[in-house]
Amino acid sequence: MSATAQSVGTKSAGDLSPVMASMSRKFDMLLVPILFLAITGAIHIHMMLLGGDWDFWVDWKDRRFWITITPIITICFPAAIQYITWVYFRLPIGATLSIVGLLFGEWMNRYFGFTLWAGFPATLTWPAMLIASALVLDTVLMLSKNWLATAIIGAPLFALLFYAQNIVILAPYHVPLEHMGQLMSVADMIGYAFVRTATPEYLRMIERGTLRTFGGESALIASFFSAFICMLMYMAWWKMGEIGGRQTWMKSIFDKAAKVRA
Repeated sequence: MSATAQSVGTKSAGDLSPVMASMSRKFDMLLVPILFLAITGAIHIHMMLLGGDWDFWVDWKDRRFWITITPIITICFPAAIQYITWVYFRLPIGATLSIVGLLFGEWMNRYFGFTLWAGFPATLTWPAMLIASALVLDTVLMLSKNWLATAIIGAPLFALLFYAQNIVILAPYHVPLEHMGQLMSVADMIGYAFVRTATPEYLRMIERGTLRTFGGESALIASFFSAFICMLMYMAWWKMGEIGGRQTWMKSIFDKAAKVRA
């Protein structure tokens, strides 16, 4: 038994009886899906509140805001979960676990909420893909074994790969067509056919801006800007994971309180 275990009155795994060891394994089996659903719910709410409509609708998936906002928002939870899974378990799976949870929650929401309940087709509401970005982020952490190197190398790659892995899905929706004398894309036509709420934020021109001044490639400019911000967000949320993942014992808390009262 370790000195730490003896000092706090706990037992190591080798000291447990077969019955207690079996109960411990069953507890772990119950805890894992609960934690996965908790991560899914947290990151999904985070994405819905901050990413919102840019990821809800295919006609909002533009080459300006969607490319910029989505990686910046989605890298937050992967960075925090990476701290916990890497520091305490030495498992480089935090980013992939977070993104899989996000996509699971998003597909449940889009299918049961948007398609079955509201009547919007999946071609209008499919969520963005981020699996490749998460795998690269975990791979950089596994190879470098350093969170700062992951922030400098992995976080920009997380953002730069976002548009590359989604353009294959999005390209058919950019095919031009003519409707009632107006030139529009397939995505715009789908959004035009399925009327949503008429609040002002939906009544706007998509991709309206001046980013094309820099050589006409708004997607590249937005991707590199998102990559820079992702570095800062990764560092901040790694520290958030460090703060939230701190371990303490109730006995030490009570001892400190007793010393203060004394």
